[in-house]
Amino acid sequence: MFTRLKEDIASVFERDPAARNTFEVLTTYPGLHALLMHRLTHWLWGIGLCWIARFLSTFARWTTGIEIHPGASIGRRFFIDHGMGVVIGETAVIGDDCTLYHGVTLGGTSWQKGKRHPTLGNNVVVGAGAKVLGPIEIGDGARIGSNAVVLKAVPPGTTVVGVPGRLIAAASGATKARRSEIAEKMGFDAYGATSDAPDPVAHAINCMLDHIHVMDQRMQTMCQILRRVSEDHPDLEIPEIDTSEFASTAEELLKIQGAEGLELEDPVKENSGPE
Repeated sequence: MFTRLKEDIASVFERDPAARNTFEVLTTYPGLHALLMHRLTHWLWGIGLCWIARFLSTFARWTTGIEIHPGASIGRRFFIDHGMGVVIGETAVIGDDCTLYHGVTLGGTSWQKGKRHPTLGNNVVVGAGAKVLGPIEIGDGARIGSNAVVLKAVPPGTTVVGVPGRLIAAASGATKARRSEIAEKMGFDAYGATSDAPDPVAHAINCMLDHIHVMDQRMQTMCQILRRVSEDHPDLEIPEIDTSEFASTAEELLKIQGAEGLELEDPVKENSGPE
């Protein structure tokens, strides 16, 4: 028992830089209090003292703001940061070295008895406000972003964000470098060149950058073909195409507004004259 307690305290120091000393962790961390109470209630649940287990778990909910059903199975070095509003259902299974933040729900989607809550593998992190619902499996090392709603199984080592939860695929080194180059050329760096903000908007913009890269390659191929045609047929006149660069949206808008202004002024000049 003391070995498990030492592991739990050590996990707090590893994952919470605000922790200062052991006495503070033992007396002021509701996540640790809820975990210790759950170990007692889970043992009582296992030997058939279900009412006492539920009563003590309800008391722990009053004092910590964390609701863990006595039937839930929790592995070693489990850490709940802040903890307020965390709900863990009866048939939930949590592996070793997992971390949950405040507002997380490991809930069910069915009123039928049996397995109806999620199973978390080892080293899983679930962000604040995330909802993991149903008898699904979250693979080892998976990351679930804040406020995500996960209804399908998550492969190991992947990241899920959004509502409903979407997998974020990690780009290769060459792809990241290409996107960064195109984004820098366009003068846009917030999403295209940022690799530490995996969200659906960034993914959509990265797809646009990939499309621009493909179009750029096709244009280069067309230019090469035109050069070959020009060399084979020197008498054929082909107008030269200047190298174009991406202009900012503001510059393009000024050009459009200027052109519209000239069109509006011309009729006035034509009709102007002595009355």
